Amino acid sequence: MKQLILIIFLFLSNMVFAQTEKEMVENTVSKNQIEGHIYFLTDDLLKGRETGTPENKIAASYLANTLRSYGVQPNPKTGTYYQVVTLKKTSPPKNVTLSINHKKYDDKVTVNAAKTDYMGEAVFLGYGLEEDYKGKNVKGKIIILNGGNTEDQSIRFAYGLRKDKEKIALENGVIGIIEFMKAPDNIWGFIEHNFNGDRLEVESKNEESKNETGIPYVWIQDKDGSLSTEVASIKKINTTLKMDDQSTEPVLSQNVIGIIEGSDPKLKNEYIIYSAHYDHVGIGTPDKTGDSIYNGARDNAIGTTTVLSMAQNLAKYPTKRSALFILFTGEEKGLLGSQFYVENPVLPLNQMVYCFNSDNGGYNDTSLATIIGLDRTTASKNIKDAVATFGLKAIEDPAPEQGLFDRSDNVHFAKKGIPAPTFSLGFTSFDGEVTKYYHQAGDEADTLDFDYLFKFFKAYVLSGRNIANDPKAPFWVADDKYEEIGKELYKQ
Repeated sequence: MKQLILIIFLFLSNMVFAQTEKEMVENTVSKNQIEGHIYFLTDDLLKGRETGTPENKIAASYLANTLRSYGVQPNPKTGTYYQVVTLKKTSPPKNVTLSINHKKYDDKVTVNAAKTDYMGEAVFLGYGLEEDYKGKNVKGKIIILNGGNTEDQSIRFAYGLRKDKEKIALENGVIGIIEFMKAPDNIWGFIEHNFNGDRLEVESKNEESKNETGIPYVWIQDKDGSLSTEVASIKKINTTLKMDDQSTEPVLSQNVIGIIEGSDPKLKNEYIIYSAHYDHVGIGTPDKTGDSIYNGARDNAIGTTTVLSMAQNLAKYPTKRSALFILFTGEEKGLLGSQFYVENPVLPLNQMVYCFNSDNGGYNDTSLATIIGLDRTTASKNIKDAVATFGLKAIEDPAPEQGLFDRSDNVHFAKKGIPAPTFSLGFTSFDGEVTKYYHQAGDEADTLDFDYLFKFFKAYVLSGRNIANDPKAPFWVADDKYEEIGKELYKQ
């Protein structure tokens, strides 16, 4: 009889435990609190949370004190909730004048800056690849190019190709590059914001030259390709390019960091990283309503709030593995906060068994959670089960052509060997409903579906709990790009 009672007791205990994981999430994730975090982070007071600004620091202070209020422990290296991130700000030339055969071009950006005062002949050189130089005398001249190559003129591809074009140009004695870029106004506005504004980079320890090429490189907007066609038809091209030099100065920003120790005597030596970036792009080109503050509700007040939700939950109900919370600065400036972190970790990287990042562009399907890299790690089932618990479906990246895995902070951890997917809002394609808000002034808190977000946040928290309580540490699936470096990191 006693044995029967014991069996019944253990059976009921297991049922309670199975229910408890879900209940633990529901006991801490509050819709009102979610709204409060997001509305504060997207308030016009913070002016878009641009890295290096006082408003970015206000956001960091809010996050640090929120972690403090939950009882999360601070950065073990500093005793505060901050990690100071040392950056270098490069300001573009104040004056850039460009004309081709006396036609002035105003819709331009400086990709590379170098003091220049050139008046003379230019050579139109197709796409500026090796075969285009054959039989052409370009030494000491400026060349004019089409962006990309014959097969791909997209902005992303052209940007990736620019270093190759610079290298070839230098080998042929070119002193400057002008490139026509096919870009609609909405994309061009984003390019202008990035290149014609101040640029940040992680302060190099060996301080290499501030300009790798030393030659000016200018992009001109050419919506339909007609401008380059016109220039290509001119027999003798006379060009004027005058440019001031760029200037540099140091900038300090901050990652926000907290820790919760795990409950298992052995597994607490392993950590799950819960990460998101809290910066956004600041103030930019006004939209049709005149709004110039890019508040970044989707990108990435939502991601930031998922991490806060996780921290609040684990502070009350610790998991077997320990938790490291990192809220990054500088993501929008080139994944700078995460780059700085992996170069300056507060705990050994080989103790980090998983990085559960959260970043977003937008959503077009409120029945889903889209996880970039879902099927690349062995934690896939943990995530799928958790997401299903709250009435959503977890799917893998539906838009691999966007290269999203490599465009968020998770990639710096992946490159070190740490399994690192990104938990994102539900989308089935990177379509107009996503780009409508992505890096736009209209990305405001009051455009969000908070009923959907309530399920989304609970799904993230339960996913994290499932991974952190799993007896077996997650890892890359066989033959993944990062499997071998992961084995090196963990000495497998």
